[in-house]
Amino acid sequence: MVRVARRAQELGYASLWAFQRLLYPVGHPMGPVYRSVQDPIVTLSYLAGVTEDIRLGLAIVNLPFYSPALLAKQLATLQDVSGGRLDAGLGLGWLAEEFTASGAPMAARGRRAVEFLQVLRRFWAEDVVSHKGEFYEVPPVHMDPKPRPAPPPVLLGGTAEPALRRAGELADGWISSSRTDLSAIQDQIQVIKDAARAAGRDPESLRFICRGSTKVREAGLPGRPMLTGSLDEIRGDVERLATTGLTELFHDLNFDPEIVAPGTDPAESMRRAEEALTALAPS
Repeated sequence: MVRVARRAQELGYASLWAFQRLLYPVGHPMGPVYRSVQDPIVTLSYLAGVTEDIRLGLAIVNLPFYSPALLAKQLATLQDVSGGRLDAGLGLGWLAEEFTASGAPMAARGRRAVEFLQVLRRFWAEDVVSHKGEFYEVPPVHMDPKPRPAPPPVLLGGTAEPALRRAGELADGWISSSRTDLSAIQDQIQVIKDAARAAGRDPESLRFICRGSTKVREAGLPGRPMLTGSLDEIRGDVERLATTGLTELFHDLNFDPEIVAPGTDPAESMRRAEEALTALAPS
């Protein structure tokens, strides 16, 4: 972990990203990438101490598994100890077993998220916070220290149209899903921009971040999806994606079964990951 983080910083990458998977239900078909996942907030807090200037991104943590007060405190602390390098990617969750184990309802997730974000930001901005809403209640309280040097950008995930509109209306940007059809990602970006404009916001101020599920393979594969292929083909895909309205892309090798599947050789997986890290570094 430290080796990859420091090498990415040396190579000029803009950011490191970590994702959340709280639980893996027995017999679930979602795949080995989700079987063993470290907590992303703890992970990035650790990496903040062994890096200097590379940004640290959450992609994503799910709001229903936290209270607004707890997440506000954790993210404010991470923003502070990292020197203001946090990008806070937040989502609503989808795995029923995680909701059950967390004691959280799946119903009305969208409305809950809107109120959650309102309370979260108030903890970061106001001296005394008091709130009584449909889902959350906060007695008059202080929360200090505030995130320094400023609150972290709040980025929302989601693929359904209501989630895309919510990102345009409320967030500082959007993070795509690992399952996003990258050949049509400009359509999702347009939905977000239209929602931002309708809400009186400047759509050009938003960040659009692609979670790039990257798989290095031989060249010339028939019908290959974007970001799957040779290193030259992947670099070409990145250039094409830059014309869609995306502002950032990070390569995610976690969805490559040749690297993460059970039985793979850890040393060989690390060798391949570091090879891709070097070859795909920003120029």
